[in-house]
Amino acid sequence: MRRSLAISSLVGRLTQYGVVRVEKLGSSYTTMVQSHIYGNCTGGAEESLLKVEGDAHAALHGGQEIERSQKPRIGENVSRNDRFNFLISTLFDLKDSKQSVYGALDAWVAWEQEFPLASIRRALIVLEKQHQWHRIVQVIKWMLSKGQGNTMGTYGMLIRALDMDHRAEEAHRFWVKKIGSDLHSVPWSLCTSMIAIYYRNNMLEHLIKLFKGLESFDRKPPEKSIIQKVADAYEVSGLVEEKTRILEKYDYLFTESPKGFLKHTKSTSKKGKKSGERTKTDLPLEPSMKTDTHNQD
Repeated sequence: MRRSLAISSLVGRLTQYGVVRVEKLGSSYTTMVQSHIYGNCTGGAEESLLKVEGDAHAALHGGQEIERSQKPRIGENVSRNDRFNFLISTLFDLKDSKQSVYGALDAWVAWEQEFPLASIRRALIVLEKQHQWHRIVQVIKWMLSKGQGNTMGTYGMLIRALDMDHRAEEAHRFWVKKIGSDLHSVPWSLCTSMIAIYYRNNMLEHLIKLFKGLESFDRKPPEKSIIQKVADAYEVSGLVEEKTRILEKYDYLFTESPKGFLKHTKSTSKKGKKSGERTKTDLPLEPSMKTDTHNQD
């Protein structure tokens, strides 16, 4: 209403000066400048008339810009929780192809003014609980292609998903490209995960090289399971002296807890035998799994 009154007032002033002729076409106004009048005006009057005309133009077109900026973005009337639920259901229902997943994610993220990194991470956690390893790989690769999520946490989830999807060789390549060149600061949790991947997939040469790289930076392994795997790798590779060396160097891990208290190794070993439980990382070395069935992401 205010905009209409302002426009009407300005148009009336211009009409009084004889600068414009106003024709009403429906609900819009058409203004036409009387160019011959400008020739009869003095410099000061001409400047005044130009200023009035400029004000009218700004009022007409400024209102249009305000209307455009006030238009709601696509998806603004949908709650964040509903958008997240839609994303999850879409990821579960999509066909197993890179094009389908990337296209759906591109369309979904177009709703957002900023990249919804928190929602993507929540979705990855849901997929991980459902053991949707191949879909996790696709989503993370899409996210990284957008320049988002470049953190050690994301990298760790990706190499784990690749391993669980029977793609240890690809996990190794990603490790070398993105993580392995910075061994002095890579968290031990990631190093432990990669050592376990190498161990389970009989990639002993890579395991030994990784551990030697960590030793070169004087990185102290936090748990004995790492030393056990490295010692096994040395033994299978015929490097008995190296196995003896590291067992002697890190013998404190087998006798002391992190706080310096003696462990009851005999009692814990008896409990382990009674329970008969074996974790995945404690399994013996197996032939390398080089399945190459997923090439669409």
